[in-house]
Amino acid sequence: MSEGNVAADQLRLFIERIERLEEEKKGMQDDIKDVYLEAKSGGYDPKTMRTIVRLRKMNKDDRDEADALLETYKSALGMG
Repeated sequence: MSEGNVAADQLRLFIERIERLEEEKKGMQDDIKDVYLEAKSGGYDPKTMRTIVRLRKMNKDDRDEADALLETYKSALGMG
């Protein structure tokens, strides 16, 4: 087997793995969307829930910094 064939086979395997993972990711994204819809039907606000999920991913220092910056901007605009 030539080096070109080996490289092409390896590339094909990488592409196939990526495609499988993309399909799994789409399935998970659909599941997450369904959870947000279920929460919304229960009276929860999905936009606020998404914000909470994003904040929970952040470490405390980054979250505190983002909060302080938000307050500074709101104050500068006369909103707080």
